[in-house]
Amino acid sequence: MTILDTLNEAQRIVGHYWKEEQSPEQARILGCARDALSFISSTGQPYRFEDYRNRLQAENPSRERSPSGTYRAPEMHEPSRDLAEATGELVREAEGFFERSRDELRSELERALALVIIDALRFIASTGQLDDFNRYLQELDSNEPPRVVASFDTREQAETWLKNHPSPPHCASILIAGRYHTVAYDRETNGRYLPPSRELEYYLVSLKQDSPPTATASFDTRKEAEAWLSAQSAPPRRAWVLISGELYLAVYHPNVNHRALYPLSMVNGFEINTEVEPESA
Repeated sequence: MTILDTLNEAQRIVGHYWKEEQSPEQARILGCARDALSFISSTGQPYRFEDYRNRLQAENPSRERSPSGTYRAPEMHEPSRDLAEATGELVREAEGFFERSRDELRSELERALALVIIDALRFIASTGQLDDFNRYLQELDSNEPPRVVASFDTREQAETWLKNHPSPPHCASILIAGRYHTVAYDRETNGRYLPPSRELEYYLVSLKQDSPPTATASFDTRKEAEAWLSAQSAPPRRAWVLISGELYLAVYHPNVNHRALYPLSMVNGFEINTEVEPESA
């Protein structure tokens, strides 16, 4: 099982505890665990997390078999002053929840996957990423566009960056000429690829379905819209605008300081399949 498979499988343990009727506190704790696993993937850190877990295993060979609570986590970095203290506290609460409940799980595999969740929470805290995780949670809460870790005007620029990167952010998204691509990196073979991604299309369709788009500004040309977006001292994270009568989503990606205009027409003919196939008898 690859580390990406492991991160995806660990989400199943979150689902095991998620109940239709549960306290808001438990929903917050389980949501934090779910988002911690997603954060590691979306920021391109699966291999870094795998190395972190291997170090823990080397230092504590019996930790996967130990009862919950007997393993001492590495010391956390102090969160920076501008980090909401509640985020660090929530991470600790989620870690404690899975430490206490891990032994209740039926199988050895489920207990191992619960440990993956605990390690993910510890990884974020002990590597000084509470600030970024806090920002990631805000992005999810406000339904901002999918995160990207870099932006390039041309594919040639992107390929040069990928070729020279000492440790590419595997599975993270980047922008090439305003289109989403995935960074695919196999460190065993040093294979490096940039396949196109439909992540933005899924997002735009979902956004359109959630509420009908309403333009907040109108422009005759794209050049005028780009000038308006560039002039914003505090650009909107996302806002609908009209350009020559066509809807565009104006977006600001703060972590890469990139402003973009995505035409809604890019999802024409693109549908999200929400049907669930019946289980075979």
